[in-house]
Order: sequence, then C-alpha cells, then structure tokens
Amino acid sequence: MKIGISTSVIQRGQTGIAQYVFALIRAFMAAGGRQQFILFVLEEDLPLFKFAGPAMQLVSVPESFRPPEKNILWHQFCLPRLVRQHRIDVLHVPSYRRLLWRRPCALVATIHDLAPFRVARKYDWKRMVYGRVVARWLAERQDEIIAISRNTGADITEFFRLNPERVRVIYNGVEHNRFFPVPREKAKAWMDQLHNLSQPFFLYVARLEHPGKNHERLITAFNQFKAATKSNWQLVLAGSAWTGSEVVQRAIAQSPVAPDIRHLGFVADADLPKLYQAADTFVFPSLYEGFGLPALEAMACGCPVLSSTRGSLGEVIANAAETVEPEDIADMQSQLTRLASDARLREHLRAAGLKRAQHFNWQTTAAATLETYWRAISRWKIHHGLRKSLPSRQLSLAKR
Repeated sequence: MKIGISTSVIQRGQTGIAQYVFALIRAFMAAGGRQQFILFVLEEDLPLFKFAGPAMQLVSVPESFRPPEKNILWHQFCLPRLVRQHRIDVLHVPSYRRLLWRRPCALVATIHDLAPFRVARKYDWKRMVYGRVVARWLAERQDEIIAISRNTGADITEFFRLNPERVRVIYNGVEHNRFFPVPREKAKAWMDQLHNLSQPFFLYVARLEHPGKNHERLITAFNQFKAATKSNWQLVLAGSAWTGSEVVQRAIAQSPVAPDIRHLGFVADADLPKLYQAADTFVFPSLYEGFGLPALEAMACGCPVLSSTRGSLGEVIANAAETVEPEDIADMQSQLTRLASDARLREHLRAAGLKRAQHFNWQTTAAATLETYWRAISRWKIHHGLRKSLPSRQLSLAKR
C-alpha cells in the first residue's frame, strides 16, 4: 500500500494538528511494515520532517502555496495530479480545511473538531463559512473519516449528516517516551534555568486564541485568586499568538498581578515535557475541544489537571481530573484556590492522571489508522467498479 499524507496544515509545527501529524508519523515508523509513505511538505517545513526522511519520501511543495487560499487551491488542483504521478493508493488529509473534491485515489480525512458549529466567533467569517458550508460539502466526497473522539464523531454525523459507517473514532495517543514523570526537584531546576520560574505555578498550554481557549476568563479568575489568597503562585501561558491574541495580551497587561503572569510563547517540542513536569497544576478551561491532548500529556507527566468538560474533554479526562465550568469565573477562582492549597488533592490527581494517560498510545492509533486506509481503498475500488480485484479481507472491511 502506498500512502500519501498532506502536511501543509501544520502551521510551522505550532498547532495541535501538527502534533497529531508528527506523532502519527513517528508511530508509523516504529511499527515498520511494508507500507510506503509519501509526505507532501511545504518547503520551509522540510526541516521539521527530517526525522522521517530515511523511512519516508518527502515531496517538496513550493512555499508560495502556504497562504490559506493558495493552499486550498493547491489541494484541489495540484495535489490530485501528484497523487496520480506517484501512484498513491490512499491519501490522508488530516484537517477538514483541505479536503479534496476530486477522487484520484481513496481519500481519508481526520476531523479534529467542528468548532465553527459550537463556538460563536471562533474564527473570522470566511473561515466560519468554509467550516460550516464548504467543508461539509467536501466531507461527502471522502471514503473514510477519522474522528479523534466520540464527541467529534457525533458532531460529524449531526452537522455534516454523514453515514456513521464512514466515520471511525480513533483516539489520539500519548508519546510515553516523551511525556513521563521525573523527580520534582529536577523538573523545577530545569524551569528555573530555562524561564526563571522558581515559584509554584498553574500552567495552560494552548495557542493564544480568543474567545475559544478562554484565556481572558482564566486571567480574571487568577487575578481574583491572587487578591483573595495573597499566594505566591504564578500563571504560565505557553502557546503562539493566534486569532484574537491581542485580547489576551491586553488582559495580561492590565492585570494587577501582571508580573505573576508569564507568557512564554510557543514552547519547542523538546522543552514541552519539562514544562508539564515542573508545573504544579495544569489548567485547561477551553470552551470547546475535539480531544484535548495537552491535558493527557500533562497527566502522563504526573501533573494534576483542572479542566473544562466542554466538547470531548469530559470523555478524555474521565474521572482523573478536577473539573470547572469555564464560563463561571467564581467557580474557576474557587478551584484555583482549592488546588493551590490542597497538596493531598494534587497528589491524588497526579496518581489518577498517570493511570488515565496509560489508556492512550500512538501505536494503537497508528494501527487503527492503517486499518482505516484499507477500508478506504476497499470502498474506493467498489465505487469505481473494481470489486472483483479486492482481496477477501478488504471486501469484508468494505461491507462493515
């Protein structure tokens, strides 16, 4: 099987979709097998895929196709030609924003969330229309769709009105060789050296996006927490600036405790585990998530978690985290106070989180994804009248 993967939606490696793509590729490489992989990569992103070079073929995409509008056109008009040129059996596009209309081979898409249907003003009006209207139209052309949670799968069938038989729930994993607990003293020393963080701190890892990631309410709750407790705890925000980030930056600047709110910007992959390992509590007050990978990564590092349950978050964290109503600032302040003052509760959450994180790994995700590729090929061949050429195993998959 020859598999193509479009990677141009990774935004220079600074998004959750990027982490999905990188982790899935690493898991495919670790699994071995006889599959051939061809990755379509924007020129300036090629160094990010250096780790895959020996095992997978990298096809360079001109940098001029990076802007969203041009990238969409490249997917619709250039990528189908490349697929035929490289004789690809199945193409995986890991984002609903770049789904193909033409069907040069079997098509698989990953849909991480349908936030435009759930969060008002999540994006600008053009992206909202694309997500609500155009993506729905294109999704009907895909042979198989991967949803990264049951919640996302339900949204796909509800809002895109697709046959549930074409939607397969495959959870994200955790890279346990990267995200694991270390002695607290060692982790704290790292953070003091890297970022001059010596005080206890709450950590939030998410791009600075307003209103979806809910930073503004978190900052208000933190201000009230500091005023009420006089605590020395700090709030650390890690993530690159995104749509609406100026609202978050303004909230930080206007905070009466601004020196205790640290925005580190995008944190490199090599340093992210250290940040989780050193944090005293991870907070995740997002208004909507299709999965919520940072919460699981924090758990895998032994960091207690306080999280919203919006979208798929309740499904993912189960009973291994404290929960908060993300639009209730008083509730958020109360929970920050409780976590900061109760070391026994934090220790309980550390243990519960470590146990929960063990249920997720990328090897399982990769195996299920490969199975989905076979299902897509079977469905595509049947659609094109090639049913007799299918091995019996693929026919059985296509009938499911």
